[in-house]
Amino acid sequence: MQAWFFATALAKQWDATLPYIEQHRLHPWTHNKTIQKAIESYRITDEHKALL
Repeated sequence: MQAWFFATALAKQWDATLPYIEQHRLHPWTHNKTIQKAIESYRITDEHKALL
């Protein structure tokens, strides 16, 4: 559920959420799953997916 939350937050509030990914503030499993879910999302731009 946390990974889904952060993936959705990346889609809606990219600038506010990205520091959680960049600074590795999440548990490793949640971090990896968030990136996976965000990359699978149609709401994330290709440029943002490449950054992740």
